[in-house]
Amino acid sequence: MTQTPDGGNPRGLHFLAELANTVREHPEAGAAELQAVLDAHGGPPFRLTEGDARELRDATTAVIAVLDTDDVDRAAEAINALLDRYPPRPRLVRLPGRPWSLHTRAAADAGLTHWLLSTAALALGMWLSERGTCAWGRCAAPGCGRHFIDTGRRTPQRYCGSRCATRVRVAAHRAQRATG
Repeated sequence: MTQTPDGGNPRGLHFLAELANTVREHPEAGAAELQAVLDAHGGPPFRLTEGDARELRDATTAVIAVLDTDDVDRAAEAINALLDRYPPRPRLVRLPGRPWSLHTRAAADAGLTHWLLSTAALALGMWLSERGTCAWGRCAAPGCGRHFIDTGRRTPQRYCGSRCATRVRVAAHRAQRATG
């Protein structure tokens, strides 16, 4: 499920989930495919080369490792390790037509990996501290496994979107009718 950068996008985390899903589903995703993910979420004005795409895919494995963690303490340790290795320099930024938001700014010579992992660490760390839990996960629908960011307020989210949730409910209903 593609999230857009407008309303309901906590700290750019839907960008991280979509990037993780893209890299997980297409391990050799090229510059054009990854550029489309950046552009869809209002990312920085990079023009990715195939070398950049390889660097971005490699860096995304650290994001995937955090998104695959559902233990709060292990997630905090992983995020802290990223913060230590890729220190963010937070700044308030106002993008056209949007309110002020906190972004990271890496040194000019820091590169794409530093930008991605400092941004991811700051965003995931803030989300973890606000929610008090790993408010992210992988879809529980058979055959899916896409990462998602849990923005709900009540019960923990189990599916990447309504399509997978409906598919599981319909399958359970059909199985119950067949046995019943």
